[in-house]
Amino acid sequence: MIATAPEAATLAYLSQMSPQALAKAIAYTHGKEWLLLGGWVVTMVTTWLIVRSGLLNRVNDSLQKGRARPLLTSLLVGLCYFVVSSILEMPWTIYSDWWFEMSFGMTSQTLGGWFVDGLKTGWFGLLMGSMFVLLLYGFLRRARSVWWVWASGLVVLLLAFGLVVAPVAIAPLLNTYKPAPAGAVRDEVVRLGRATGTPTDKIFVFNGSKQSNRYTANVSGLGGSARVAMSDVMFQKGADIAEVRGVVGHEMGHYVHQHIFVQLGIFSVLSMALFFLVDRLFPTFVRLFGARVTGIEDPAGLPILFAIIGTLSLIALPVTNTISREIESDADRFSLEHAHEPDGLAKALVKTADYRAPTPSELEEFIFYDHPSVGRRVRRAMAWKAAHPDLLGKTSSP
Repeated sequence: MIATAPEAATLAYLSQMSPQALAKAIAYTHGKEWLLLGGWVVTMVTTWLIVRSGLLNRVNDSLQKGRARPLLTSLLVGLCYFVVSSILEMPWTIYSDWWFEMSFGMTSQTLGGWFVDGLKTGWFGLLMGSMFVLLLYGFLRRARSVWWVWASGLVVLLLAFGLVVAPVAIAPLLNTYKPAPAGAVRDEVVRLGRATGTPTDKIFVFNGSKQSNRYTANVSGLGGSARVAMSDVMFQKGADIAEVRGVVGHEMGHYVHQHIFVQLGIFSVLSMALFFLVDRLFPTFVRLFGARVTGIEDPAGLPILFAIIGTLSLIALPVTNTISREIESDADRFSLEHAHEPDGLAKALVKTADYRAPTPSELEEFIFYDHPSVGRRVRRAMAWKAAHPDLLGKTSSP
């Protein structure tokens, strides 16, 4: 491979995929893109069925006649909505989250195992959803004209809470996390962590292959809960030290550059805009679905709220994905600048191309990709390699 010819080096890496593997990756990626539209359609149909059934209106009216407190009424109506919508959407969820993945060989997990995992984490989603509904309708009643400002702050707080709690309370319910064994891999992760200022007291290997055959690692948590975790899939797919350094360096980039807080800050602005539009669009969607509600503060209108949020989220996909791609690109730069493993990163990236078609059109990448395409990322790594031949394989100094 010629270090001074980034395009040729990129082509050499991408050509490692057979025509059959490339065709499968493209089919999988396009299928996932269609699933986004399908999910929106399912949400709209579910909303229509619940609204037209009048179920939430009857629950709401019954609670009000029983003189239940307004916030308790909102909570119970919300719980009813979450349960009923989950049941109605279950066939689609099974298809999109399990069957589709299994049909492309992205998981070997049984339907029963997938369902058990869903039950293990469902309580947390229900808890977060209940907190959201309880406080949201409190804001709608007490701060009617500016409820959308408070709601955006609420979402950010719940997300931050989830980021702190998930690594220590949720992840262990799904997978077994074992301290990375002593050896070359752990030594390199510790060395890189010390050089970059990433905590190295919690370095784990987890059985990610239980749910997915995807090649992945992460640095998750905040403060004392921060941990480096590598899926066993990395090692099943023959990851060498250079790959481990390249991938873990990328994940450490997210931690060191505080991308979680960057995302929370950006999301606070986007969610404020989202809820502002929800406030303005609510009457229109009420008419479209023929809902019987007294106003946006009526908990029977919760399906309408989620229908609007789902619609706006789909429309905003190019914006949110562009932000995500920039953050992922920054993490790639961090890996190259600190791990100095362009070939290790490139080799690892090619192994992710089976679930992200490596060379999409610019329009497809702009709309649907939350990471830069594999082809683009490998090309950047090879350009860095050509520009820094004296740094290859040398970890940056602390």
